[in-house]
Amino acid sequence: MDYALVTGASRGIGAALAVALAAEGRNLILSARSGDDLERLRARLLRPGLAIECVTADLSQPAGPGELLDEVGARGWDVDLLVNNAGLGSGGDFGGLRLERELEEVQVNAAAAVALTHGVLAGMRRRRQGAIVQVASTAAFLPVPYMATYAATKAFLLHFSLGLWAELRAEGIHVMALCPGPTETNFFAAAGIRGRRGQSAEQVAALALRGLKARRPIVVCGAGNRAMTAAVRWLPRAAAARTVGWVMRNWHEGRR
Repeated sequence: MDYALVTGASRGIGAALAVALAAEGRNLILSARSGDDLERLRARLLRPGLAIECVTADLSQPAGPGELLDEVGARGWDVDLLVNNAGLGSGGDFGGLRLERELEEVQVNAAAAVALTHGVLAGMRRRRQGAIVQVASTAAFLPVPYMATYAATKAFLLHFSLGLWAELRAEGIHVMALCPGPTETNFFAAAGIRGRRGQSAEQVAALALRGLKARRPIVVCGAGNRAMTAAVRWLPRAAAARTVGWVMRNWHEGRR
């Protein structure tokens, strides 16, 4: 039986993607750190003919991705869609942020995505079909002072995704980078950033599934975000960093 594996599925974009995939009749493996939240989501989505499994995993720990993959393999679940949605963020002056948190961001946003992608790829290649979604961000397209680690990990995900898209497309495996802008989830609050608004998680999920069906390599969510990401390609990187840095510095100071 084939499953879609969604990480960070307990809330936000991950939960919205789980809801949208379940509506399409996809069997799901839901993973996050909070088992209680996963079980509540499972109870909402479960219906006859639909298999929904929950696996608690802490991807901020180096052993986390391997433990998740081991559980999936031990249960004999074939993953034909992987959504690397789990993510962490932080905001503020880099030197004043906790190093442990910054390293957790690198682990969850980048290293765990690499490990999980590698772990499901052999089965997809054997079946000559599958899809992988890396949830990046519009922050992947430019340096973001005061969110430097977060933006850097999302840039990694964007390039990682595009590289794999070119490698695997001839084998029947589609790889897509999903790049939402500010989204109405608890992400910014968890990162210590207040007052950001944007698209709903449900809107982002709908755009993601539409992009998957169209086999698009990159989906930037929202017309304004698409215009911004197109415009920054013409700016020198240093100029982009200075401009964004001025905006972010003033915004952070205004929120104190």
